[in-house]
Amino acid sequence: MSAMSSALSSPEIVLSVKNVKKRIKNKEIIKGISFDVYAGEIFGFLGPNGSGKTTTIRMLVDLIRPTEGSIQICGHDVHKEHNQALRHVGCIVENPELYSYLTGWENLEHFASMLPDVDEQRIAEVVEIVSMDGRIHDKVRTYSLGMRQRLGIAQALLGRPSLLILDEPTNGLDPQGIKEMREFIHRLAQDGLSLFVSSHLLSEIQQMCDRVAIISHGQVIKVGAVDELVAQGGKVVWSVAPADKAEELIMSSPYVSAIEDIAYDRTMGQEPSVSQIVTQMNKEHVPQVSRQLMEAGISLYSVEIKNPTLEDLFLSLTEGEKIG
Repeated sequence: MSAMSSALSSPEIVLSVKNVKKRIKNKEIIKGISFDVYAGEIFGFLGPNGSGKTTTIRMLVDLIRPTEGSIQICGHDVHKEHNQALRHVGCIVENPELYSYLTGWENLEHFASMLPDVDEQRIAEVVEIVSMDGRIHDKVRTYSLGMRQRLGIAQALLGRPSLLILDEPTNGLDPQGIKEMREFIHRLAQDGLSLFVSSHLLSEIQQMCDRVAIISHGQVIKVGAVDELVAQGGKVVWSVAPADKAEELIMSSPYVSAIEDIAYDRTMGQEPSVSQIVTQMNKEHVPQVSRQLMEAGISLYSVEIKNPTLEDLFLSLTEGEKIG
């Protein structure tokens, strides 16, 4: 995870989305979504293809306008104060637009000419940031997909944005390219940049992001820190006896969200009164429940913590909707 010291000590909001809706031909595509992105954090926007991710991004940078709601970047309304808001944001929606017959440096010079106060020194700075010093004077047509992505990010960084929006940044990359992109995004956040990363790849969001908004069918159904969201979906398996007494105590425990399953534990080689009780709970509360069981005279044979994933959480929230 990236360093979030600035966000934790002072929750400066870089991007604020409030009750944004988008209707197209009387069909509501985006259904009142809200979330904030803080300074210096990597914020994941997770959902399957068709869930509304790209439509939302297009509204964030004023390519299309919401039917209702407000979007602010660094305190400026994207629609009412277009120029003031968008000077704080760099964005790559889908594939970066590059001229393949030009060199990487010539591409950056071209885009720099459209921005105020961006000189050759700034071009050299962003080339160094994306670690392309050795290939920047080669033709873009000779670049790998990963290098094209980096050059696109360099272009987005030219104007010194506070927020960088990336739509599916690891799409099409091989495993090494994905690893390098992930490390690169972490470095940008450590330097104080806020990143909004849209993806349908659960594993990437879990490894890359500090917080995440999960979107499904145009609705944001959960927003929170990745670690906290994952912890909420945790499962603990208790092998206990006698079963009836243990079940009653566990069901009444304030530390247990729900009992998911109860079965005789044949691996223990004990009498049928030994059972496995599968609970939904935060693993941090295992010591408290263990103490409750032992104080009640219940035999505790084993405790197994099943580490959940963001995929488990997504499937439980969306009732099995496919992703990835």
